[in-house]
Amino acid sequence: MAREKSVMCMVMVLGVASIIRGTGAAEECSTVTALVAACSSFVNYGTPDPTPGAPCCVAMTTLSNIASSTEMRQAVCRCVMDLITTYNPNATAIATLPGFCGVSLGFTIDPNTDCE
Repeated sequence: MAREKSVMCMVMVLGVASIIRGTGAAEECSTVTALVAACSSFVNYGTPDPTPGAPCCVAMTTLSNIASSTEMRQAVCRCVMDLITTYNPNATAIATLPGFCGVSLGFTIDPNTDCE
């Protein structure tokens, strides 16, 4: 069962990465937004526990895997910066997600981050 879950996760990561590589900026960001949406309960309400939970951390791990090259890291960074600008009241919660999940996206989530 664990192996099947691992294989499914890898297929999902590869699928999302290929979607991002083959699309324009708007589509790239829709994928990132969808992954961050898995954390919406934590971002909006600080719950559960007050940690993000497994679905959110799987999404953060997926973002980390997608952001494995410089080009992809810059694309993910730009999308996340757009999210924290759009959802400014929730920017701090969004910024804490990778740390709570024990992953690094390769950039700091901060309004002053230069993604280039």
